[in-house]
Amino acid sequence: MPVSLTACLPGCAAVALLARAEADDWPVRAVPGGFAVQVWGGEVRLSGLELRLEAADACQLFVLQEAMTLLFEAAGARPMWERVATGDLPPTLSLLRVEGVRDASPSFRRVRLTGNVSRFANGGLHVRLLLPPEGRPPEWPVIDASGRTRWPEGAAALHAPVYTIRALDPRQGWLEIDIFQHPGGRTARWSREVQPGAVVGVMGPGGGWIPEAGFCAFFGDETALPAIARILAALPPTTRGAAHLAVRPSDLPDLPRPPGLSLACVARPRLLAALERLDLPDADRLVWVAGDRGLADAARDRLRGRGLHKREMSVAAYWQDQAAESRA
Repeated sequence: MPVSLTACLPGCAAVALLARAEADDWPVRAVPGGFAVQVWGGEVRLSGLELRLEAADACQLFVLQEAMTLLFEAAGARPMWERVATGDLPPTLSLLRVEGVRDASPSFRRVRLTGNVSRFANGGLHVRLLLPPEGRPPEWPVIDASGRTRWPEGAAALHAPVYTIRALDPRQGWLEIDIFQHPGGRTARWSREVQPGAVVGVMGPGGGWIPEAGFCAFFGDETALPAIARILAALPPTTRGAAHLAVRPSDLPDLPRPPGLSLACVARPRLLAALERLDLPDADRLVWVAGDRGLADAARDRLRGRGLHKREMSVAAYWQDQAAESRA
């Protein structure tokens, strides 16, 4: 059932919202006395000095409320919301329990979390794990008086990495996350040491979703494997394309995917070359790239050079190669 929330705003707010809508390609339409912006499956309507948010559920409504609070505060126009759940846990935060951990492959540990996971089935592939400091009871984020999330600080600060939901079953009440075992990684160490029954905060979902283009191409390293694997399994059977992954062959099973989409394991230095050789159709296409920042930046430049619109690409930096940055 749709939900809504209103706020009063100073008169300068319209400029800030329209500028953001133009920058992010949010659709804008005229409404009596103002305009409405379609964003993230919801609607932000500004009529005179009244801001009205409409969303499908409480989680989506809070995402819009927090985003608009940040947007307008940065423009010097703080919203005065009709209601704020001050002190409550954000509706985007779930407290789940570790059921078990196992090796999914030589380089990945698979963590199964249990609880009410139904809202994670849609709305984004990614979540943020909230891991408390070792030896301290967790302090979870709460909503502050402005409608934003207030995070614990100092010794109580949470480690909050972003991961992909690899699989989930809302009816059975579980979701699984694959964690790459890179040397020195804090979350990798946690996945080796955590015990069943431990409580984990999970915030989200967010990020991208399943592409709808008829032709899809994927390029990524180990950090992108869980997302690519989940997307491939969810694509329509008529989807054509290719997936190129810079992973160890022992970490790359024969992933479920449409019959017209090829799967290849490539050396990391050859990922960009594979992208450059990609034979793309003229329309109904999507190129998806994720990995280190150097790959993401170079891929974005190459795709723009080939004339792809930003709606035809999804490029993300999941990590930064500090050694490469220092050599640059």
